[in-house]
Amino acid sequence: MSTLQTSRAFRGPSRGAGLMVAALLGAASTTAGIALTVTSGWLIVRASERPVILTLMVAIVAVRAFGMARPALRYLERLRSHDVALHDLVDRRRDTYLQLVPLTPARLGHRRRSDVLTGVTEDLDDVVQAQVRVTVPVVTALVAAGVTGLLTALLEPAVGFTIAGLLAAAATVFAISARRESSRQAAFSDGRAEVARIVELVGARGNDLRAVGAQEDALRWLDDAHARLARVASAVGRTRAEAVAQLGLLTGAATLVAAWIVAGTSSAAPVKGLLVLAPVAVGEAMVPVVDASRAWVRARGAKKRLEALLTQEPAVVPGGSTPVLVDADPPLLELRGVSASWSARGLGPTTTNVGPVDLVLLPGSRTLITGANGSGKSTLLAVLARQLDPTAGRYEVDGLEAMTMDLDGLRALFAIVDDEPYVLGTTLRENLRLAAPEAPDTHLRASLERAGLGSWFGGLPAGLDTRLGAGGRGMSGGERARLGVARAFVSSRPVILLDEPMAHLDLHTARQVLATVLDGADRGTVVVVSHQPLSTDRFDQVVVLDARTSSDATARSRQSSTP
Repeated sequence: MSTLQTSRAFRGPSRGAGLMVAALLGAASTTAGIALTVTSGWLIVRASERPVILTLMVAIVAVRAFGMARPALRYLERLRSHDVALHDLVDRRRDTYLQLVPLTPARLGHRRRSDVLTGVTEDLDDVVQAQVRVTVPVVTALVAAGVTGLLTALLEPAVGFTIAGLLAAAATVFAISARRESSRQAAFSDGRAEVARIVELVGARGNDLRAVGAQEDALRWLDDAHARLARVASAVGRTRAEAVAQLGLLTGAATLVAAWIVAGTSSAAPVKGLLVLAPVAVGEAMVPVVDASRAWVRARGAKKRLEALLTQEPAVVPGGSTPVLVDADPPLLELRGVSASWSARGLGPTTTNVGPVDLVLLPGSRTLITGANGSGKSTLLAVLARQLDPTAGRYEVDGLEAMTMDLDGLRALFAIVDDEPYVLGTTLRENLRLAAPEAPDTHLRASLERAGLGSWFGGLPAGLDTRLGAGGRGMSGGERARLGVARAFVSSRPVILLDEPMAHLDLHTARQVLATVLDGADRGTVVVVSHQPLSTDRFDQVVVLDARTSSDATARSRQSSTP
């Protein structure tokens, strides 16, 4: 990752003109609120003296002006700050997703899909929202309180020093609150991730859970996760409540001190009323900083998590520039003594996850890769798809060393179908076009037919405009698997890699899906990874990876032709 990419992804709250304009608008709004309070106090006391009404007109107009200016300026501040934050969020999401691509799947570790999807999204939101929830409130409070303190000091220096003491004490309260919040942030993040994991599990496996009568267990898991998160959130809420209460006590104490000070001065009564109310107005302006300290803690933790994820060294070196011709004819793929590891080099001992393996995939062939869990089946597919570089051996594509070929072009040869095809919360058309954004509707319909979804598609009243996923039509496990296969057909890529596509299906449905792939792939090369007992009659070769017996053992392959 370049330094420029890193700085774009992890720059602090924006210091651009737009954000500073928003902060100054917020400061003006808060200052108008403070002026409204103290001017009202002056007006009430002066009016109690029953002067000539014309002598109060300036104060009356000022009160009205401050009263109208406060909400108007606040509206402009929110409009400007949110505009800056939302534009920044768009840019950061794009940059972050681009940085995630070379890390997938090797550098995601044991993170679940829900962890990546929800965790990265929420962390980005926390980092970006710090502009609105931290920078703007803090600048607003400091500017407004500073201006008030200076103006008050001109009238009565002792009251000005009292307001300065209030600000110093409030800063101490905010620091303590932030430290306590930080100590609970990890538990809060873990609780939020656990809720997201269970929600994703229940949503994706609802039919399976009902089939085995585990609905009550699933609901109990969800209730327990919510209860744990609620306890942590309650503790965090108490921290905020205590900070607000302490700020209120400090404000009250400062007000009493100001009252004691002005009582011994010879200032006019209206001025004394103004000075007494100044600490009250300043204390009120400081309340949003309590929430700002919470947002700062969350943003700091989110930034650290994003940095830990995105600053990893990719598992694939972009390397070569030899162009790759992507056409209808599948290439010849050869692995010669290839070994691979998911462990990042230089970060502790490297464990070989597969290899050495010799494998030849003839154009248009059908290959089954099987073996016990942990034998390296998925690792082998990752090497073939150039999602993981070999640690030893040679990988050739049509006789050329894969490491010397253009990475994007080489990856464009492969369509991958995993055990959990993702269903986006959008139309069927857009779910299919994920594989080929410019594909015409005729090609989409033909791919659905080839994937065995013709009858299912015929029963959709809205056709390709049918909404799937959250808030739309649900899909069974078999339908989701076939949707993944249909995406592969839509992509028209010459090599299809299936990584345990039948893992969550019953044996009958699994065999139907497999037959669909083998029949619909035409002249394309098909590689199937499965630990289920599948018939080998339709495969040209079967590769059996032996289970690993020790941490430094190597996997071995056995190829056998089938009639």
